[in-house]
Amino acid sequence: MNTNLIDTSHMTAGARAALEMAEAARDDRQHSGFAASLFFGSPQLDRLLPFPKQSDHDKDQGDAFLHRLDQVLTNLADPDEIDATGEIPDDLLSALALIGAFGIKIPVKYGGLGLSQTNYSRAAARLGATCGSLTALISAHQSIGAPQPLILFGTEDQKARYLPRCARGEISAFALTESDVGSDPARIKTVATRSADGTHYILNGEKLWCTNGTRAGIIVVMAHTPTADKPHATTAFIVETSWPGVEIVRRCHFLGLKALYNGVIHFDDVRVPVENVLGGEGRGLKVALTTLNTGRITLPAACAGLAHRCLEISTRWARSREQWGRPIARHSAITRKLADMAADTFALDGVVQYVSGLVDVDKNADVRLEAALGKLWGTERSWRIVDDTMQIRGGRGYETAASLKARGEPAEPVERFFRDARINTIFEGSSEIMRLFIAREALDPHLKIGAEAVNSTLPWKQRAKAAMRAGLFYAHWYPAKWLPLGSGDADDHVHPAFQSDLHAIHALSRKLARSLFYAMLRHGPALEKRQVLLGKLVDIGAELFAWSCAIGHAGQLVVDAGTPAAEVDRVLRLCEHFGKLQRTRIRALFASLQAGPSDAESLAVVDALPQA
Repeated sequence: MNTNLIDTSHMTAGARAALEMAEAARDDRQHSGFAASLFFGSPQLDRLLPFPKQSDHDKDQGDAFLHRLDQVLTNLADPDEIDATGEIPDDLLSALALIGAFGIKIPVKYGGLGLSQTNYSRAAARLGATCGSLTALISAHQSIGAPQPLILFGTEDQKARYLPRCARGEISAFALTESDVGSDPARIKTVATRSADGTHYILNGEKLWCTNGTRAGIIVVMAHTPTADKPHATTAFIVETSWPGVEIVRRCHFLGLKALYNGVIHFDDVRVPVENVLGGEGRGLKVALTTLNTGRITLPAACAGLAHRCLEISTRWARSREQWGRPIARHSAITRKLADMAADTFALDGVVQYVSGLVDVDKNADVRLEAALGKLWGTERSWRIVDDTMQIRGGRGYETAASLKARGEPAEPVERFFRDARINTIFEGSSEIMRLFIAREALDPHLKIGAEAVNSTLPWKQRAKAAMRAGLFYAHWYPAKWLPLGSGDADDHVHPAFQSDLHAIHALSRKLARSLFYAMLRHGPALEKRQVLLGKLVDIGAELFAWSCAIGHAGQLVVDAGTPAAEVDRVLRLCEHFGKLQRTRIRALFASLQAGPSDAESLAVVDALPQA
């Protein structure tokens, strides 16, 4: 896909540059995954079912590491002390390095454990249930720090030089954000200029909110490397913080994650050898986006661990706390919260298992949409679960663990979880940016079919031919989205209890595809500006995706001969409850497409606000 399929004639120079950069860096493979098919109205359930299952051998390897991880966390980690002091003890970091926690996915040949994505996600869930600051450090190091981009894009020399250091516990970081640059890489001001003799680059600039930056030995830095034909080119560099000219300006502090080693990093005439260009000159944004695609899986995995811990805390409290003669767990307002929390947590497990399994089956799998949907849905749903946990605990949720302990009550860290969890809908792409990213990917098949027809920058003959091709395609495609088709052969892979849900997913997927098509017809090239509308359509797709993963996850457990009868009954109840929840949520989202204030009305309200 290239930008001549998008009408840029009315864009500002900055908007056009940002679009061109983003389009050039996109994975241009045609979407072939299950998530994309949901938006296109033809769910390819054969890509979901049979649901991916971890092999016994892989699970055994993961179990062995998780046992060691649990021992370290139990014996050496005091999350409340870490939160109070804002520091992660050196002995804890050393112990984690000793068991390989800094090289979980790094291949064995480079000193890592070489574990699967599924086992990495399991480890992230353990960490997420324990300490947000520790989770952020280990996740930022491996998911978006040096190891992941090195594994994906590094030369053999780069891997041999840096991966063993990362695996031994040398912390790494990723530096993209600047004071004026968040999700708009076209505005990056950090610049790398190649030396006259061609042996190195001179790096100058400053990066903001570099997670792990204040303790990192290795940083992947994104810098502007303009050329005559590519004035906005960006390149990724492997930079060592010990080099002259690298300065840690200050450490940043936040609402939560009190031990987050996040800071401002300044580069003053830093000499970076050409051998440290990662992924090739001018391909920095490609490196960043591809790394994030896989790295995003870690966030919903950690959120799943957090959700389980919150559900445990909430259930224990609700069963023991009595009001008006009975436990509050028996009062319907609390009962419903607990049931919804349990169903959403179960579905989140399914999302993480599915996306992790895709990566394990094929290291080069296209998981753009699946990982983004998992990140969006998982972080938003887990935030709701943490919020409900605080509501159920009441004053004891708002009170700190230290204060509870001082009063002789169980030191449940709900207040800390609440502060730490808030960043998850912002980290590695805010929910708003995720919705735009997912919308762009969901629209891709339609853009390839018909965008040339509405692109005013193209010759009229080319546009006319494109319009004819699109007309022929949609003359067949659109009527098919009204046909009451079932779920086909997928019924053979699921328990009978889930078949009505699969039929509902098919019907709602077709309705989503029609709604997306209507939006394209109504708004044309201006659709990209209708961010609220696009966001609602994306949310429908996210709910369908989570629902599908929950069914796959439940079906696998139900048919597994090793699943106890009581667990089968629990799973069936959870999935039935989740199906009812999803029908209600998706119905409300469809209704909201035609409800509420328009974009113009919202803008008028904002314009009428007093000037600062």
